[in-house]
Amino acid sequence: MERMSGKTLGQAGEHHVVGALARRFPQGEHVYVGPGDDAAVLRTPRGHVVVSTDVLVEGRHFRREWAPARAIGRKAAAANLSDVNAMGGRAHSLTVGLVAPPDLSTDWLEELCDGLAEEADLVGASIVGGDLTAGSEIVVAVTVLGTCDQAPVLRSGAAPGDRVALAGRQGWAGAGLAVLTRGFRSPRALVEAYQRPEPPYAAGPEAAVAGATSMIDVSDGLLADLGHLAVGSGVGIDVRSAAFELAEPMRAVGAALGVDPMQFVLGGGEDHAIAATFPADARLPAGFVEIGTVAAAAPDGPVVTVDGAAYDGPTGWDHYASR
Repeated sequence: MERMSGKTLGQAGEHHVVGALARRFPQGEHVYVGPGDDAAVLRTPRGHVVVSTDVLVEGRHFRREWAPARAIGRKAAAANLSDVNAMGGRAHSLTVGLVAPPDLSTDWLEELCDGLAEEADLVGASIVGGDLTAGSEIVVAVTVLGTCDQAPVLRSGAAPGDRVALAGRQGWAGAGLAVLTRGFRSPRALVEAYQRPEPPYAAGPEAAVAGATSMIDVSDGLLADLGHLAVGSGVGIDVRSAAFELAEPMRAVGAALGVDPMQFVLGGGEDHAIAATFPADARLPAGFVEIGTVAAAAPDGPVVTVDGAAYDGPTGWDHYASR
C-alpha cells in the first residue's frame, strides 16, 4: 500500500493526506459512494443514506471573540448540511460531538446548541444525539445524515462542453475573514457573512433534477473546489471573472487593504455556495449563474484557469498548507 514517505502533515498537504488515507480503507458492498466526495452514500435495505462529517476547531475555524456562540453553532451545522446539499440531497438528522474546557460557561454552550438547532430547522433536520467530553479547547464535530430523491450528483461527472454555474453568494465570507484578521468589524455585512453563512439549501436538489453532471460545496475556495471537480472528472475548467459582480463592500475592503477584491471571490471559502456543471443544452435552475465552461483536460492533467490563463492568486484553503 502506498505510504506518504514519512512526511509531516504540513509537508504533504491536506488533500494529499486525505486521499492517501482514504485508500487505506476497504469499502464494502453497501458503499455506493465512498471517500472523496462531499458526502458518502450507503445502501440500506430500504434505500440509501447520505453521510458527512465536519470538524470545527477553536482558533482554527472560529474564534469566540469574532462570533457569538449562536452564530458558531449555525456555522457548524451549515458546513455539514451543505455537503448533503452538494450531493443533490436533503438532510434529516445530525449528531454533535463537543469537546469543551471545564470552565466554559453553560450559557455559551446553550447558545451554541440553539444555533445548531436553528440552522438544522431551515432544512427540517433534527439534532438526534452526540457526545460531550472535556478538553483544552472547543471542538465541534457534526455528522449529518440525509437522503436523495434521485441518484446523487458526484464530483466525477463533468464532461467537455458542460457549463459551470454557481448558486449562492461567493467571496463574502472570505472578505469578512480578511476584515476580522486585521482587527476591524466593518463592513458589517461581510463580517456577518463570515460569522454565519447562508447556503442555498434548495439549490442542490434543484440542480440534480435539472440534470447537473457534477456538483460541489464551495467551502475551501471557488478555484480550489472547482479543482476537485476537474480532477474527479478528468477535465479542465475555465472560469470567467466577468461573470461575477463585485459587491460594493468587497470593493471597499479591497481598496482599504490594497488587494484585488476578485481574490475574495476566486479564493475565498466558507460561503458554502454550490458549484455545478450542466450539459450545454440544459436549462439552469433559478438562482444559478453561469460562470465558466468545461473542456478536455490539458496535456499535463486537469487544471482550473481564469479567463483562459493560469491564476497566480490564492485559490483556497488547505488546513495544513495554509498558514
